[in-house]
Amino acid sequence: MLRLTWVQPEDLIGHELRQAALDGREPSRIANRWRAAGGLDAPARSGASPDRASRYLRLLAEDLLDELADLPSSLTDHEPTDLAAIRAACPDWPTPRTAAPESATETTTETTPEVTPDRYEAAWLGRAAGCLLGKPVEKLPLDAVRQLALPTGNWPPTAYFTAKGVPEDLLLAHPWNRRSARTSLAENIDGMPEDDDLNYPLLNLLLLQRHGRDFSTADVARLWLDELPAGRTFTAERIAYRNLLTGLEPPHTARHRNPFREWIGALIRADVHGWTNPGDPAAAAEQAHRDATLTHTANGVYAAMFVAAVIARAATGAHDVHDCLATGLRVVPPASRLHRAVRHALELAHEHEDFDTVVDHLHATYAAAHHWVHAVPNTALVAAALTHADGDFTGSVSRAVSGGWDTDSGGATAGSIAALLAGHPGALPDHWTAPLKNRLATSVGDFNGTGFDTLAQLTHRETLRP
Repeated sequence: MLRLTWVQPEDLIGHELRQAALDGREPSRIANRWRAAGGLDAPARSGASPDRASRYLRLLAEDLLDELADLPSSLTDHEPTDLAAIRAACPDWPTPRTAAPESATETTTETTPEVTPDRYEAAWLGRAAGCLLGKPVEKLPLDAVRQLALPTGNWPPTAYFTAKGVPEDLLLAHPWNRRSARTSLAENIDGMPEDDDLNYPLLNLLLLQRHGRDFSTADVARLWLDELPAGRTFTAERIAYRNLLTGLEPPHTARHRNPFREWIGALIRADVHGWTNPGDPAAAAEQAHRDATLTHTANGVYAAMFVAAVIARAATGAHDVHDCLATGLRVVPPASRLHRAVRHALELAHEHEDFDTVVDHLHATYAAAHHWVHAVPNTALVAAALTHADGDFTGSVSRAVSGGWDTDSGGATAGSIAALLAGHPGALPDHWTAPLKNRLATSVGDFNGTGFDTLAQLTHRETLRP
């Protein structure tokens, strides 16, 4: 029996009930109706429950999803999704570059000394390595991640995970991510395997090649329908893709029966927007907003804008990680849940010498209320990891993955930022980059088998485009 993940109404309702409680709506009456009818909670880790619901429960779930969407939120004024409202809520919004260059030559003269293809190659490699580190332990609870690494002497993880030396009973109790172990354990790595954390930067590279910086959200949607296989989408992206196919248009694609609209999907698409706007975090955040609103709202959008602004600040190589993170917070409404969570994470990272203690505090604060893919705790963890490691590459990806939750996505974002700050592929330890063999697999466009050096040149070209 085929149980397509992340779209079954009887599973979506449980996620929407949790999301409603987070974003200021009162769902208890609807929750009681669902449970009285025999409805179950959403699956804790997987994308679909094992058994199909009855026709009655499925129809009820669809009705209740629409009722939940109509509930008023007490957080609407503090957490807008409209860009103008977000900017109005951010008193310290970064100053954009005031004058656009008059020619491509002028752009090249201005940008090339600051950002070279080498810096972009480091960023692509860092994103891949951080993702690859997190892949085999994705979906595992925090305690399992720690237990799997300790017997091999790789805690905190300063190299790729391995099954060699892990007791058999421990592997049976905490099996690796079934889709990833065969390509992401140290003994199995042969180039960078396909992952959505790399697919989306490739898509956004195509987006800029075809539409330039003034792309619209509708351009993002068309590109997805042309180039992104539906089976390579997950959570909010899969819902938005489905909504497009039923005739909905952005931004309704992000809102209609989409309980994942504040999860991490938009964040993992943000790197290219930062890379191609070096020194201009405002422009990077605005690009990320146009991309993110196809699939996300509020804090899901802010997470993408935050990462894009951090990367744009880091891309010039003129600022340390702490300044870059502070810049990222300038594009996030101060009264939002994401802003508060990132500030809390930064404080913890400065306060505690042991990063496991930082992680324990974050999990105690956020784990019970948030799904492991939610943008709020994951963004906070990445910020804490980068801060605690002072931007060091190995320290950053190690901490991001050791904190659990969405391990491959957190590792990818931390790796991208830390490698960008490192500035050159040669600055990254060889044991991270050599197994990648300058090759990544993907089902996006014509990129399958492309080298990271080539991707760096293509990214640099988009940076210079007027």
